[in-house]
Amino acid sequence: MRYAAAGGYTPKEQARRERLRLEVAERFAVGESSARIARELRVTRRSVERWRAAWKRGGAEALCSAGPVSRERLSERQWTKVAALLDAGPGVCGFEDDQRWTLARVADLIGRTCHVSYTLTGVSKLLDRHGYSWQVPVRRAAARDEEEITRWREETWPEVERPPARSAPTSASPTSWGRG
Repeated sequence: MRYAAAGGYTPKEQARRERLRLEVAERFAVGESSARIARELRVTRRSVERWRAAWKRGGAEALCSAGPVSRERLSERQWTKVAALLDAGPGVCGFEDDQRWTLARVADLIGRTCHVSYTLTGVSKLLDRHGYSWQVPVRRAAARDEEEITRWREETWPEVERPPARSAPTSASPTSWGRG
């Protein structure tokens, strides 16, 4: 089981992790080894040892979630609005010079639409938490002529792709075909 390195966890993910730790507490109670628990649950042995130390100090309650590290500053309604604008693209949101979402642009978009300020790191974590990832844009010319491209593919490309005519069979072998 791997956890995200950045971006924080959704409440659903936090609850799942807490259930995992409470399952580990039950295994501690019956005397299972840290190595076996780590292997079966696909977590690091160091994490299991850290949880065991907390369990010895405070029992299963010590493994309960302390809640989110930070509260998300956008409401569900605000995030839905921001997500719709992100999906619509930068051009719709006034960024017509370049069709890429940068962290600065997303922070600006959130500030303009929701009146909430985020740092670039905060925007990165927010986007990661909601399943957005960085993307490499498809590079296309602004003056792209789809009809001309289609015509070229249908008329010119068949002429270009024909293999060259051969005068005789060839071989990569250093021996001659005619000797026996």
